[in-house]
Amino acid sequence: MIDTLAPRASDSLMRRETLEAPEAVARLLAGNRAAIATLAERLRTEPVRLVATCARGSSDHAATYGKYLIETLVGVPVVSIAPSIASLFASPVATSEALCIAISQSGRSPDLLATVDAWQAAGVPVAALVNDDSSPLATRADTLLPLMAGAERSVAATKSCIAAMAGLAALVAAWSGDAALTRAVAMLPDLLARAVAQDWSAGVAPLAAARQMFVIGRGYGFAAAQEAGLKLKETCAIQAEPFSAAEVRHGPMTIIGPGFPVLALATSDAAGAGVVATAKEFAGRGAIVLTAHAGGDGLLPVEAAHPAIEPILMLASFYALAEQLARARGLDPDQPPHLAKVTQTR
Repeated sequence: MIDTLAPRASDSLMRRETLEAPEAVARLLAGNRAAIATLAERLRTEPVRLVATCARGSSDHAATYGKYLIETLVGVPVVSIAPSIASLFASPVATSEALCIAISQSGRSPDLLATVDAWQAAGVPVAALVNDDSSPLATRADTLLPLMAGAERSVAATKSCIAAMAGLAALVAAWSGDAALTRAVAMLPDLLARAVAQDWSAGVAPLAAARQMFVIGRGYGFAAAQEAGLKLKETCAIQAEPFSAAEVRHGPMTIIGPGFPVLALATSDAAGAGVVATAKEFAGRGAIVLTAHAGGDGLLPVEAAHPAIEPILMLASFYALAEQLARARGLDPDQPPHLAKVTQTR
């Protein structure tokens, strides 16, 4: 049974919506069980040779997470579609034996809709994970997987991103037949209830005056690094750049020196071990390193679980840090300047 934290009157919308994530994921898993089973069975009996994802912002980070799940557990290559190929260049799609996965909170961005139309015109089925099940994307989908996160009023997406990641994990668990991941997905609502209660406030003071920083992850955790970097930009006005713990060694690490802030998100698998090693190297140079290590000894506590699930739990804990840090820097986490909830990109 999910035991969620009660919101306080002083909580921002961002914080309130983060606290709603466990219940949102419970609704998603229950409400989409039949549709996920049907899609997974079709993918097993009619195998695809390519998965293409279409998304922007936080939804695209969920897509990156799905890429790692599909490629490691199913073995099918996953590519991220550039929406401008359809919306600006009007280029036709020439492929088959594929699946297009579109992910969106609103389901209304024109370039995303143009991309879906192009892939469907080529005969490729579209599965849509979308929070607004009355949106144009939802009505276009061949398989609709509603996120069921409820209204999200804060500009900074939280529970919808977590729900999208959970939906992808559930789909891959059913598609691959991986028993360990299936059990982990079933535990997600309760694990998330503990994750949103984790205290990451130790990261506020070290980042209070930061203007630039790195966020590093690897494997399943790379998507969490991407999402954390975006949230630090949009809610805290920090130029936070996400890197793979492997990619950061190809040039970017030369700027790491004394006092440079680094947030390291490490899962409990081999990829996470690489993140920890990189973080220790940066700390040895005098960098300010904040490590979240599932099952480890990082400064920021993380719920230990299946390595493929841990990035979702890290984000659930991280969002509270971003919200607290924004306030500490005198910013409103719900209304970042120059941003709107629905991005009308063409």
